[in-house]
Amino acid sequence: MSDEFRRNLLGPEPTLLPAEPEITAQLDAGQEAVDLAAKYPTSSLLWAVLADEAFAEGRVIESYAYARTGYHRGLDALRRHGWRGTGPVPFEHEGNRGFLRALYALGRAAGAIGETEEAQRIDTFLRDSDPAAAAAIEAR
Repeated sequence: MSDEFRRNLLGPEPTLLPAEPEITAQLDAGQEAVDLAAKYPTSSLLWAVLADEAFAEGRVIESYAYARTGYHRGLDALRRHGWRGTGPVPFEHEGNRGFLRALYALGRAAGAIGETEEAQRIDTFLRDSDPAAAAAIEAR
C-alpha cells in the first residue's frame, strides 16, 4: 500500500474490491466487452471498457451511459465491501481499477457534454478515492 493511503491512521481503511481475473483473461483473449457485459453485468471494468471504446469513436452519449452504469455497479460493489461513502479506493489495487476507470470515464463524458458541475463532482470523487488515479488511467 502506498504512503498516500497510510497518512491518516484515524481515517477509514482503503476499500479493496475483488479482482476479476476471469474477465480480464477473456478481454485479453480478444472477447468483446459488449458480449462479456451481457454475461457479467455487475463488472465495472466491462462498463468502463465500453465507455472508453464509445468515447474513442466519438459516441459521447453512449460513453456517458456506459460509464454511468459502471459507476453505479462500482458503488454497489464498494458498499458490499464495507465502503461508507468516504475513504481511499486505491488504483494500485487491481480490483478497484474498473470502478475508478468508470468514474474517470463518467467525468470525461460529463465534461464533453457540458455537464460542468457533474464533471467537477466526479473529479473530486476520483481525487478523494486516489489522488494518483487519473494520471494512472491516462498513462495506460
